[in-house]
Amino acid sequence: MKAKILVVDDEESLVRLISHNLRREGYETIEAFDGNEAWGKIVAENPDLVLLDLMLPGKDGMEICQLMREEKIFTPVIMLTAKDEEIDRVLGLEMGADDYVTKPFSVRELVARVKAILRRRRQESPPRPEVVEAGDLILKTDSYEVFRNGIKIDLTLKEYELLELLVRNKGKVLKRDYLLNALWDYNDTTNTRVLDVHISKLRDKIEPNSGDPRYIKTVRGIGYKFEGG
Repeated sequence: MKAKILVVDDEESLVRLISHNLRREGYETIEAFDGNEAWGKIVAENPDLVLLDLMLPGKDGMEICQLMREEKIFTPVIMLTAKDEEIDRVLGLEMGADDYVTKPFSVRELVARVKAILRRRRQESPPRPEVVEAGDLILKTDSYEVFRNGIKIDLTLKEYELLELLVRNKGKVLKRDYLLNALWDYNDTTNTRVLDVHISKLRDKIEPNSGDPRYIKTVRGIGYKFEGG
């Protein structure tokens, strides 16, 4: 069955170019040229992945991504942005985007990132345990929910995946390049800021004191490990 990809950008020529290349790779594509149209197609068409421009008429990319996560729509999102400032990339990740590509970009690279994200989704291996306990944290793996002392903690999908990977390897040091490759399919360490942002956000949400973390420990020069519980 073909994966269905929604391509969203207000530059029609770019949308056509991306869609053409995705169809050549065997994907089905849907197109939208403003934020309101994009949101309608996300709800109606249930795509397998969304390529989402940051700057859009109507709802912008940040708003759409945030709405998706608030509505528990965990479809992967690759954010397309003409801005190269770090703050824009960080905000996109905080809103729940899985990856980002800065314009101008290579369509070949974009297609490769699409393939990587969809491949990871296919390789997820259910059934998984319904509940994973780590100290006062409980992870419900069927619904991607996390609770601390019975109180639900709202995480983005990528934050949840990072936490579960750390919890399942409790006590082990996971190298930065391993985490980047496992969760973002990055084969080098040039994008370590992506990992740092997610670790920081996780600590803010799950740690009693994020300035003195109990659970997610930094192993300087190597990576991170999960302790406690």
